[in-house]
Amino acid sequence: MSQEELWKQTKIIGIIGLGDMGMMYARRFTEAGWKVIGCDREENYPKLKEEIKDFQIVQNGHYVSRISDYIIYSVEAEHIDKIVAMYGPSTKLNAIVGGQTSCKYQEIRSFERHLPPDVEIISVHSLHGPKVDTTGQPLVIIQHRSSDESQQFVNLLMSCLKSKLVYLTCEEHDKITADTQAVTHAAFLSMGVAWHASNQYPWEVPKWIGGIENAKINISLRIYSNKWHVYAGLAITNPSAHAQILRYATSCSDLFTLMIQGKDKELRERIYTAKQKVFGHLGEKHQLLLDDNILQQFSLSKEPPEGKQPNSHLSLLAIVDSWSMLNIVPYDHMICSTPVFRTFLGVTEYLFCTPNLLDEALDCAITNTEFRHDDLEFIIAARNWSQIVSNGDFSGYKREFEKTQEFFKPMLPEANRLGNEMAKKILERAQ
Repeated sequence: MSQEELWKQTKIIGIIGLGDMGMMYARRFTEAGWKVIGCDREENYPKLKEEIKDFQIVQNGHYVSRISDYIIYSVEAEHIDKIVAMYGPSTKLNAIVGGQTSCKYQEIRSFERHLPPDVEIISVHSLHGPKVDTTGQPLVIIQHRSSDESQQFVNLLMSCLKSKLVYLTCEEHDKITADTQAVTHAAFLSMGVAWHASNQYPWEVPKWIGGIENAKINISLRIYSNKWHVYAGLAITNPSAHAQILRYATSCSDLFTLMIQGKDKELRERIYTAKQKVFGHLGEKHQLLLDDNILQQFSLSKEPPEGKQPNSHLSLLAIVDSWSMLNIVPYDHMICSTPVFRTFLGVTEYLFCTPNLLDEALDCAITNTEFRHDDLEFIIAARNWSQIVSNGDFSGYKREFEKTQEFFKPMLPEANRLGNEMAKKILERAQ
């Protein structure tokens, strides 16, 4: 009998929290032949017990913790400490515990505080949403406190996802996720709020149709098709994210100020300095993650674009400016990049590295006033998100997110489908 067969016969995998990601993990492990036991909030027990037949459902985390050999807390980052404090003392002797939150500092601290000292800690983080094909996507594994044999067991368990395993420390994980996700999410959350504030469905407005606009709309709506706490947890509980989101809002304001003051020379100098810092290392043979064909292929609009529309692309100018100010080179973290981040990087490098496009955007920023109202709404939204994050305001984050999510609700399924297809294309080119 192989080691894998032995472990599958003798080990039990416990999932505390059967939201979208917890359910995805439970089902994939079950399909691979592992014994799985799971729970969600107690009020959901009768419904889940009736609906779920492929793995065992129990009433709460005490029942999961006392018999499971590896327990994964797949709960909201906001509540991780409270839930580990509740169920952690029931953990089986010498078991392994991990979590799926996007901020590991708080998660690991909760484990250290509430788990018995005999319990090992190996945390994980799939860097994608529950609707994405896990094949080839980054899966971070953090061996915080465990034997090498336990690490081998977790590796074998996770192999059924066919993800790309990345080994990091808690600190490395939080810095990289902040670098790759915090500002990305802030930018596209702000776009959604700005379109909502202007009462615009962008796929119905000619100036938002075609090329880069297709990708910007797809990314924004892809984010709004998920649950608010996925993004709130990363932004609010990760200390590294706070400064980055504030920096992004500041870059938006600074660049907009130069635009409305007509300071063409200062704007160009600042943007080209940022371009050199972020993209200057790319060689002539570098293949862009996106091209015209891909950009045009994935559109929510059923109308053909009426020629290329001028746009300052303030949201993209500001991201490169903030990366420059923070000394972030996004390509350094491609091994831990999410589908949304790879798409965002593809859009940004397309603007900055395609001949003449950047100059066209800067010309528009100075001379064309058609987008000024949209840019102003965008800046207001970016500042508001920054304020919510700085204040640690989970309820404000949820309120702003769900209000905008409701506005875009009719197109979210189609946007998610197109976004997944675009992400798959980009992943193929990034490898």
